[in-house]
Amino acid sequence: MHALILASGKGTHLRPLTVYTPKPILPIINRPLLLYQIEILKRAGVKEIVLFLDYQPDKIEHLLGDERELGIKLRFVVEPRPLGSAGAFKFASDEFTETAIVFNGDILTDFIISKALKQHHQTSALATVALTSGACSGAFGVGIDENNRITSFDTKIENAAPNLSDSGIYILEPEIRETIADENNISFEKDIFPKLLKQDEKIYGYEFKKGYWCAIDSIENYRNINQDFLAGKIHNFKNSEKNAFERATTAFIDEASIIGNDCVVKANAKIINSVLGRGVQVEENAVVKNSIVWSHSRISSRATIEGAILTRSCYVGKNVSVSKGAVLGDKTSLTDYTKV
Repeated sequence: MHALILASGKGTHLRPLTVYTPKPILPIINRPLLLYQIEILKRAGVKEIVLFLDYQPDKIEHLLGDERELGIKLRFVVEPRPLGSAGAFKFASDEFTETAIVFNGDILTDFIISKALKQHHQTSALATVALTSGACSGAFGVGIDENNRITSFDTKIENAAPNLSDSGIYILEPEIRETIADENNISFEKDIFPKLLKQDEKIYGYEFKKGYWCAIDSIENYRNINQDFLAGKIHNFKNSEKNAFERATTAFIDEASIIGNDCVVKANAKIINSVLGRGVQVEENAVVKNSIVWSHSRISSRATIEGAILTRSCYVGKNVSVSKGAVLGDKTSLTDYTKV
C-alpha cells in the first residue's frame, strides 16, 4: 500500500520557526514532525511513501537520511507549481495501483489508521475521510448519516454533525484520479469531494472518537503540541531520547521535561515542563519553564526563560528575562540584562 504526504507549503504563519526549517520537519519534543507521520503510516501497513515537497526540499531529504533506517521506501517529488491537495495526488500517484492514504504534512495525530482502512474496505468506498471532533479541529465541517456515509462537505460547521471536521487524512481508491482535472490548485476539500457527493459516489467518513489530532498551522498550536506531549495527552509514540546529557547534582529537572543528548545543565539551574534540544547549555541558576529550546542554544547564568520558544543556536545573556509568548529566531543573541 502507498501513501502520499503533502509536505509542501512555506509555513508563513509559523515564522520565524520556518525561516530555515521547513514546516514538515519542525521538531516536536526533539523529533521531526514527518517521522511521527511516517510511523503512523507504517503501522497501517504502508510500504512506500511519496513525499510531496516544495519549500527547502533538500533539507527534508537530508534530514530523513537513509530510508533503510526508517524501514520504509521513500520517494521525493517536488511540486512544480501550486497544485492543491487533489492536484498533488494526481501528479504524484501515477504508480499507485491500489488503495492509498493521503496525509496532510502539517498535522500531528496518534490515530490508528488501520481502523479507518477496515471500514473503507467493508463499504467499498471510493474515498474515506478521517474525521475528528478534537478541540484543535480543521475548517471543513463534514456531515454523515447513520451509516457513516458523508452527506455534506463544506466550510459551514453548522451544516455538519456536531464538531465533526475533516482531519486531512484520506483513504482513496486509484480510480479517483479519473475525477481530477489537469488543472492547478484543485483540492479534495473544496473541489473533488463536493463534486463526488453530487454524483452520489460512495464517500464515507470515519470518526476517530478517541485520539489526539492538531494542525500545526500557528505558533500557538506548535507550542501547545509540545506541551501536550509533556502532559501525556499524545499516545502511541515512545520517547527516543537516550538522556545522554550532563547535569550538576544541584540542578533540578522535573519528570515531565525532555532533555536532548549532549545537553549541559549546570549547578542550581531549573528545568520545568520544558524541552531542550540537542547540545543546549544551561548555566548556573538559570530557569527554563514551560518552554521549547531548539538545539545548540546557550542560556547564561541567572537568565529566566518562561513560556517561550528559542530556535537553533540562540544566545541568552546573563540575567536576561524572556517572557511568555516570546519567539526567538535562529541565532538570536540577547545581551546581558535584556528583557523580552
